Amino acid sequence: MLFFRKKAKPTLFMKGIFLTPLGKTRKLNAVHWHTPAGTVSPSHKHPEDQMGLVIKGAIRVTIGKQKAVLKAGDAYFIPSNVPHQFTLVKTSDVVDIFSPPRPAPKPVTARSGRK
Repeated sequence: MLFFRKKAKPTLFMKGIFLTPLGKTRKLNAVHWHTPAGTVSPSHKHPEDQMGLVIKGAIRVTIGKQKAVLKAGDAYFIPSNVPHQFTLVKTSDVVDIFSPPRPAPKPVTARSGRK
């Protein structure tokens, strides 16, 4: 499977956050996030392992009790069911890989309740 950026279709996830699926196999999937500075994701956990690579910008990451600010070229690894949270220090581009594949979030709609 190949991915071509010019054929990609980013979708609005919420409040200026764009999600672009990069591809998937039976055992993993990858997504690209473009997220504005100041965005805070609530602490959450999920059954999938997660690996992320910061492509551009800076993010503050909390994984369990570990905290750090990551910049372009830095990465994080989150085991399944470990609480984690992200705060965008700068507008950032991040690629996340999930195993097994994590269902893609639904785009924002008038009925979704997301703003």
